[in-house]
This record gives sequence, structure tokens and C-alpha cells, in this order.
Amino acid sequence: MPLYVIERTYAERVEPYLGAFEKLNEINANEGVRWLYSFLSLDHRKSYCLYEAPTAELILSAAAAAGIPADRVVEVAGRILPSGALEPVV
Repeated sequence: MPLYVIERTYAERVEPYLGAFEKLNEINANEGVRWLYSFLSLDHRKSYCLYEAPTAELILSAAAAAGIPADRVVEVAGRILPSGALEPVV
């Protein structure tokens, strides 16, 4: 399954809490995408999320259904390890 990094910019500071993600995960499942994890910027106004999805369009559809931004969606081919080796996404 392809992997994507999603950049999200929020109008206000985001304060995640445990109960907030049940509905998001349900929406993602309905769209056929899976959120793996996210990084949150120091000011809590940007996040960078890693998703598995068949297409970028499904990620955008899930974001719209959840009412959250998806400023940029970039498919990734692999990750570069500290050794310098490229590990392909399988």
C-alpha cells in the first residue's frame, strides 16, 4: 500500500486529546485510508502525518469528511536510514 506524508496547517493551536481520534479513525476506515502517526510542530499549528492509502485523492476525501486541513499530500518512495541506505516502502 502506498505511503503518503500529509502537511496540515491549523488556524488555531491544536491540543490533541485521547477521545478526539475515534471519529477520525472511523472516517479514515470508511475512505479506505489508515493514519499511522503524526508529528506536531512546536507551536501546535502544523502537523505532518503518515498515512497508508490507495490514492492521494482518498486522503483528501477523508480530510474533507473529517473537517481537517490537508494542505499537501506527498507520496513517499522510501525512507533514508542513518546509514544512508534507502529502504523502499513495501
